[in-house]
Parts: sequence; structure tokens; C-alpha cells
Amino acid sequence: MRLIPRLLNRAVHAGWRWVDRAGEIVPGTRAAEEFGSFGAGSCIDFPPATILNASSIHLGERTLVGRQVTLSVGWGTNEQALPPRGLVVGDRCVIGARTSITAHESIEIGDDVFFGQGVFVTDASHGYQVPDRPVGAQFGPSDPVVVGAGSWIGHHAVLLPGTRLGRNVVVAAGSIVRGVVEDHAVVAGNPARVVRRYEPGVGWVGSRGDVRPVLADDLDFLDEAVTG
Repeated sequence: MRLIPRLLNRAVHAGWRWVDRAGEIVPGTRAAEEFGSFGAGSCIDFPPATILNASSIHLGERTLVGRQVTLSVGWGTNEQALPPRGLVVGDRCVIGARTSITAHESIEIGDDVFFGQGVFVTDASHGYQVPDRPVGAQFGPSDPVVVGAGSWIGHHAVLLPGTRLGRNVVVAAGSIVRGVVEDHAVVAGNPARVVRRYEPGVGWVGSRGDVRPVLADDLDFLDEAVTG
């Protein structure tokens, strides 16, 4: 009797793996052709959450988007004036599962950016200052978001409208970020603040004055795995 459940379990998992592979959005699929551009070697895992107005979304080459991710531009499907490049994701990026990136004017993510899971990024929010109107019906102004190349965005971080991250910025898990962050900085908290920054000739200086050394770049063995 144990054989039948074992065979059923094996069949279910084999079928699920087949569905995963068959449902991926990759170059050459009809779903990929709906995007503004979809780079060679890129993949959106199955199942996605929401893909809204794909013609305004551009993915670079060799970028991996995890399952249950939302990529959207605009407020709905019937908009007539969408930005042609509302959401741009660079080459060799990783967008973690259950992340939501919602653009209304412009969100630009540079090359080699890694997102943890459950990250939320938006370039627009709601207002609240009209007392008799529901808050959800008070659309606020858009403010573009930029994530610099080489940055790392930790699990469940939030990037609010107007966020502009420099190159190789680390956003700690759970942080809520707004405003400009310089290159080679580590930010954490709500609201996020710089807790460590790179100072040439000194090292990585913390907000309390402690210094961590600069490490030699001896991770060449990872380059091919990350960049192909």
C-alpha cells in the first residue's frame, strides 16, 4: 500500500516541475514578446503575481525574476498614456520572490542589482489631506526611483517614491528608504539612515566611528556564476 502514495507523490512533483518549466516567461514566448524589451537569457519564474502593461517594462539580459513577483506600470489596463520606459531593469539582476515593483512614471534598476524576497518599490503613493475623500482615492504625485548598479536590497525592504540609490548600496532587511543615498553606503532602519560608508584610504566607517577593512577582490571564481 505504501507504493501507491509514493508513486503518486513522485508523479505530482514531476508534474509540478514540468509546469514550472513550461510556465516560465523567457525569450521567444508570447508573454515575453508583450514586453517593451526582454533580454537574452532572462527569465520570469512561474507563476508570476501580476504583470501589468508589459509594453512599458524592459528587462535586460540574464536577469532572473522570482515567482509571485509583481511588475507593473500605471494604474490599470485601460490607460492611454503610459510612459514607454516606465520600469527598466538592467542586466544580470535577481529579483526575489514575492517582490512588488509598481511604476507610474519611472523606476530604473541598474545592472547587477540583487533583491531579497518581498521587497516593495514604488514611485507613487497616496495623499491624505482632503478630509472627506477616502485616502485610497487620493493619488499622490509620482517621483522617479533609481537603484544604482551593484546594489543589494534586503528582504522586505521598501523603497518609497523619490528614492535614488547610488552604486553598490546595501539596504538592510526591513528598511524603509526615501531620498538620496550616496555610492558605497549601507543604510538601515525606518526611516533608513546611513550606518556605514566607504571612505577611500580609510575603510568602511560606521556611524559610531568604527572601521572595517577593505577586503581584497579574491572572489573571481564567482564571476562566471554571477555574470556568465
